[in-house]
Amino acid sequence: MRISKVLNSSVVLVQDDSGEESILLGKGIGYGRRPGQVIDRQPSDRVFIPLSNPDAQPMIELFSSIPPVFLELTQDIVADAEAVLGVKLSPHIYLMLTDHLHFAVERQRLGITVTNRVLWELKHFYRHEYEVGLRGLQRACQLLNVSLPEEEAGNIAFHIVNARMDGGAGGDAMQAARLIGELTNIVTYRMHTHLDTESIHYTRFISHLQFFADRFFSGKLMDSDDDFLFRQMQQGYPAATDCAERIRTYLLRKYNIFIPNEETAYLALHIARLAKSARDNTEGEDPAR
Repeated sequence: MRISKVLNSSVVLVQDDSGEESILLGKGIGYGRRPGQVIDRQPSDRVFIPLSNPDAQPMIELFSSIPPVFLELTQDIVADAEAVLGVKLSPHIYLMLTDHLHFAVERQRLGITVTNRVLWELKHFYRHEYEVGLRGLQRACQLLNVSLPEEEAGNIAFHIVNARMDGGAGGDAMQAARLIGELTNIVTYRMHTHLDTESIHYTRFISHLQFFADRFFSGKLMDSDDDFLFRQMQQGYPAATDCAERIRTYLLRKYNIFIPNEETAYLALHIARLAKSARDNTEGEDPAR
């Protein structure tokens, strides 16, 4: 591949032998380079984005107009997130998070504060992403010599969660976090139990709700003609099943989306496990029965 244009020290436009043009991202790949030079796109720290990608033109405009340190910061955060989460994030994050970080610094220098309305949910329901956000925030303050509020860790986590989602999904991180918070509140009040946020059962429950939220907003809810599990939960764990039914009613009223029996049964199963864990911790009566 040959360089057709150098946008900055971290971004170059390249062209292959067939004339196909692409954006190549990587720390220092544009430093000292000139159009016409051959460049390798194989190293793992480089990101290759064809110009046919819908984000390509906005990326070119953004990366041409802001200091390269913002893209380098995004690359550090993405590398950290992919290592911790064990997933490949969507290239869309290079556009959205870089733009956000640049704007966040501008806002801070102008004294403009923007509240993250789902910070608590992101912090508690997407812990790994939030921890990456905290490290990214610390790195940003060091690299950019600014003092950004802790809320920016939540904003970074928000972009990471979005980048993990299927590109065809109908929801986003804020929607998902808000929904998880709503459902957790229903379980807390309906089951009359204190949720131990450090327990493995709570972690599994939140993980289930994360995947449920993704299916819910993308219209890919589990559905089956076999109601065996649902009937078993009704008989064995009536309180947990009633709680799941309350969730089903709530979602139908608020979002006008009906939750099939299969999804409701799995919700009840996780609620029952959570309730049993609370009972074991307090040595009280099993609220799932």
